[in-house]
Amino acid sequence: MGALPAAARACVLCAALAAALCAAPALRSAHGVPWGAVALLAAVCAVCERLPRRTLTLPVLLAGAFLLPPAAAGLVAVPGALAGRVEQRPAWVRRLWHAAQLSLATCAASHVFALTAPATAPPAAPGAGFPPVAPADFPSALPPALAAALVLSLVAAALDGAVRVAAERRRPRAAWSGLLLPGPLLPALVHGPIGLLTAALWHSAYGPATALLILLPMSVSSWFLDRCERERAAHQATIRALVQAVDLKDQYTRGHSERVGRASVLIGRELGMAGERLEALRFAGILHDVGKLGVPTRLLRKDGPLTPEERRVIELHPEYGHEMVRGIGFLDEARAAILHHHERLDGSGYPYGLMGPQIPLFARIVAVADAFDAMTSTRSYSRARPVPAALAELHRCAGSQFDPRMVAALSAALDRHGWHSTVTSEATESATPPSGNVPSSRRPVTGAGHPGGEG
Repeated sequence: MGALPAAARACVLCAALAAALCAAPALRSAHGVPWGAVALLAAVCAVCERLPRRTLTLPVLLAGAFLLPPAAAGLVAVPGALAGRVEQRPAWVRRLWHAAQLSLATCAASHVFALTAPATAPPAAPGAGFPPVAPADFPSALPPALAAALVLSLVAAALDGAVRVAAERRRPRAAWSGLLLPGPLLPALVHGPIGLLTAALWHSAYGPATALLILLPMSVSSWFLDRCERERAAHQATIRALVQAVDLKDQYTRGHSERVGRASVLIGRELGMAGERLEALRFAGILHDVGKLGVPTRLLRKDGPLTPEERRVIELHPEYGHEMVRGIGFLDEARAAILHHHERLDGSGYPYGLMGPQIPLFARIVAVADAFDAMTSTRSYSRARPVPAALAELHRCAGSQFDPRMVAALSAALDRHGWHSTVTSEATESATPPSGNVPSSRRPVTGAGHPGGEG
């Protein structure tokens, strides 16, 4: 504990002492405590503490709060917390704190339930402190169970905030921000009924084994959610790695990919997209220029106009990008945008000269987002245009180069949310764009900006 501030050491010791005092009545009158139930629930809780997400710990603790006297209920969490997984040091101090925190929270929840639960059935064992939950009591016992679950979450959150104040010297308001209401409401609504159902089945004709069996589907769901979370994290890491590689190679457009992803999402939301489809659209915007990794760096960083041959080489980057992400399953719909975001409605774009509705939806969205950011970003070869001027240019080119519906959606989204573009070049604002790269005010936007025609 020497590495912790004195206030944090005092906080941990006080919590541990308070938990011990709360559990003392159960230890003093051991003959009146259903130790078999305590041991079984503690063993299940210890298993839950070893699961990746620990989502089953709270239902088991609540079942203990509903089935046991408060002093005994506080003991259910202790073995699992003391032997649980700890990722940071000092491990034993964190285990002690976790055990004390859960013990106090469970004891408080048990007191609340004992005071508010309907007393319609005889106690299962001497010294139980309050009547156990019977199947007939289930509907009327639900409000007390929810109250107990809320108290458990609030006490745990309050203790968590207190130790943050002591250990990290945070201000109390910052330490408890997001930990107290409305944070504990969702766990209370979800875990309270599950804990109550476990307790009701425990005292039914089916017995404790059946009561604990309801935790099995929850454990499968927990495992599935953990896998989904890990997969999503892997997706994000893949995207970040690809974007960083592009930014390192093409220093003129650093940050451009993230902003195109953000603008694409604004358009998608205006079109009614949500959920996974909106996330796929964000990926499409972020990765639209990933094919630049296959273009010679000297062409991407060339000062001055490109030769026709050099331009043809750069115009291969959509196909390069399409091939690069071909084997990444979660980018299936984004691939079409990567391949076709330089197509034009009038058929004069590349790489395949598609026209109108032949161009995939994501590609039409990303094309508008790409051109908008190209015009509103300051770089070493061009100055940023004001947002109204960029929108005016997009509207001018709508119907020939851009889908008018996407332009209108971006305009509506910007009216509602605004736009904050950052400087992406190291050049100062006073830098003069190289000759040959300044777009004419009447030139289609695709030819503006970067020597390769990129946004």
